[in-house]
Amino acid sequence: MTKISTSVLLRMICPDRPGILAEISPFLRDAGCDIRESDIYGDTQTGQFFVRMVLTSAAAPLTELKASLAPIAEQLCQFWEMKNLEQPTRVVFAVSKFEHCLADLLFKHSIGALPVDIAAVISNHDKARALVESYGFPFHHLPISKETKPQQEAKILKLFEGYDADLLVLARYMQILSDDLSKTLSGRCINIHHSFLPSFKGAKPYHQAHLRGVKLIGATAHYVTSDLDEGPIIEQDVRRVTHKATAEQMVEYGRDVEASVLSRAVKWHAEGRVFLNGSKTIVF
Repeated sequence: MTKISTSVLLRMICPDRPGILAEISPFLRDAGCDIRESDIYGDTQTGQFFVRMVLTSAAAPLTELKASLAPIAEQLCQFWEMKNLEQPTRVVFAVSKFEHCLADLLFKHSIGALPVDIAAVISNHDKARALVESYGFPFHHLPISKETKPQQEAKILKLFEGYDADLLVLARYMQILSDDLSKTLSGRCINIHHSFLPSFKGAKPYHQAHLRGVKLIGATAHYVTSDLDEGPIIEQDVRRVTHKATAEQMVEYGRDVEASVLSRAVKWHAEGRVFLNGSKTIVF
């Protein structure tokens, strides 16, 4: 069996109490693990303690390390995992007509700046096919209507599971997921939207914002839940504008912010930096 010589990710969520790291550290020392990164946080409101460590060790295979840690981890933790960081998160992207977020994700992946394994792209329109296939990835056109929504979502889930994907990224996929699909993909689906909500709903939100003299343009990336656009927030950003900005310029600025916010959220999720903490997240 291959010995570990690459980075290993250890993530833990435990009921907060003194001595958690003191109990884990001897195991890591005895296993010959070298701690290269360590982030911890104790939330006094939720009573949860969060641990993210990046380790290296050539002393034992990953399966042996996990088996050795299991007894103490299961005693201490509500959730824990140990995995090879060099095995990238497998991702399916979903898009509709606006391709700016998808194009940014595909480009960053092509230059090694997005540590994911792209399995495929799905869309309810055929517009993004040429872009996706130019990067060499499978493209699945899944049209949808009010009457065919259940069947279309069943196809999405079948593709997601068939590709053995870990994460579905809604890169400006302009369809509301059903409660059932949202629950099935809980913690495994990220969405991006402008941060004007709950104001300026519906068509042309940037034009609505322009008419109201908005001075901040923002975007929010969050995990999808059955509560529309109210899932745990992963990342947000804003750009200031003045009265000189046209509605078209505000759309352009908004697309830039949306693309950068979404790519950071996907990257952080893939690197195991994001922990769900009730209705919010911890991001190391």
